Amino acid sequence: MSSLKIAIIGAGSVGFTKKLCMDILCVPEFADVEFALTDISEHNLSMVKAIVERIVAVNHLPAKITATTDRRKALEGARYVISCVRVGGLDAYADDIRIPLKYGVDQCVGDTICAGGILYGQRNIPVILDFCKDIREVAEAGAYFLNYANPMAMNTWAAIDYGKVNTIGLCHGVQHGGEQIAEVLGAGPGELDFICSGINHQTWFVDVRLKGRKIGKDELIAAFEAHPVYSQQEKVRIDVLKRFGVYSTESNGHLSEYLPWYRKRPQEIDRWIDMSDWIHGETGGYLRYTTEQRNWFETDFPVFLEEAGKTLDPAKRSNEHASHILEALETGRVYRGHFNQKNNGVITNLPSDCIIESPGFVDRFGLNMAAGITLPEACAATCMASINVQRMSVHAAVTGDIDLLKAAVLHDPLVGAICNPEEVWQMVDEMVVAQAQWLPQYADALGAARARLAKGTVKTREWAGSARREVRNVEALREEKRLKDA
Repeated sequence: MSSLKIAIIGAGSVGFTKKLCMDILCVPEFADVEFALTDISEHNLSMVKAIVERIVAVNHLPAKITATTDRRKALEGARYVISCVRVGGLDAYADDIRIPLKYGVDQCVGDTICAGGILYGQRNIPVILDFCKDIREVAEAGAYFLNYANPMAMNTWAAIDYGKVNTIGLCHGVQHGGEQIAEVLGAGPGELDFICSGINHQTWFVDVRLKGRKIGKDELIAAFEAHPVYSQQEKVRIDVLKRFGVYSTESNGHLSEYLPWYRKRPQEIDRWIDMSDWIHGETGGYLRYTTEQRNWFETDFPVFLEEAGKTLDPAKRSNEHASHILEALETGRVYRGHFNQKNNGVITNLPSDCIIESPGFVDRFGLNMAAGITLPEACAATCMASINVQRMSVHAAVTGDIDLLKAAVLHDPLVGAICNPEEVWQMVDEMVVAQAQWLPQYADALGAARARLAKGTVKTREWAGSARREVRNVEALREEKRLKDA
């Protein structure tokens, strides 16, 4: 196998970068790869470089680690480019949650659609297209772009249609949902098979088999309702399973954002969520979680560095797709996974141009999607509502058309269930002005947006949301971990 260079953009996402590198290094053929790490933060980059270098040294591997804030240099000659960026960081993300709350829109995550996810896409897409330009110009010919960054569908859509590079969008919702189903059914390793298809974060387990036996709706409902934990944490998912007949990949909190029936009235939210962990529906839950993890990492970096000094165990390789895709492309060992790609008829009742998440197989010949899947009609209808929002959002991000951006937000299912058009127009103006430094495509629209805000008549309120928890300090996180480990 020829020399292999893997560039990771947004490598300052330290924990995730560490996991990706460890997974890749578990493949014997990749012992001498070059990891080219790049990020806009020299501080984070230095930390992750130290961690990956320690992994390589402890395991006596010939792998090479480079780190630079010069993205183009990192991409030179790369065969694979992996992106896990968060454009605007936690500062912009805080606005994605805070500003919609002023208009009554209560989001748990806000990074896929909803007002927050749409604005997140506006920040990401211009940067994604810059990545693609560099890949076309300086990476190895035919290089693959593996996108882990949200909003997954929008980023992948833009990279394929406008970036013109070989792009695969990757998420782990399918794996996590499959693990839940295996647990409630009591499936052992290798005993559960499934077909999961739809769009990212609205992917559906349309065929579930235990030891080859097809599992029906009633059996799956009974299994989840009998589970002592999931019966309380996954109320939205279980309700949707009852009404649609299939289980969703997405967490309780995330799914509640895409289906407006569960978050449109504040007094209803507590009925459907669980506050035992952020992922089950807490207001701004993922923002709180990521803030706490950043603070913890900054404080406990020496501990994380020490933990990196363990011998790699291929048996503990994670189920993140990236290492398995690279292994299949380079060695020919076939990998079956669920990938984000252009539909092009794969799912028969979704538009050809949209980005789907569906089963596929990877080998030396590339990615081959399994075609001919038809979603249950309720699932397809739910996906269509998001697809139309995604399409408008991508086109707005590429063209800088603020009116189209407002139309996209207006058509978002949760926003549309809460806000009238006048409220949406003012909310978008406020978000674009607040995030102007990350939205170069809207530079010409800023003056008018500021003028409209100065004369705005929509009344807003400062509201923490229906189910908010405060960001905990590092000492509280340590104590929580101690109690869990006890």
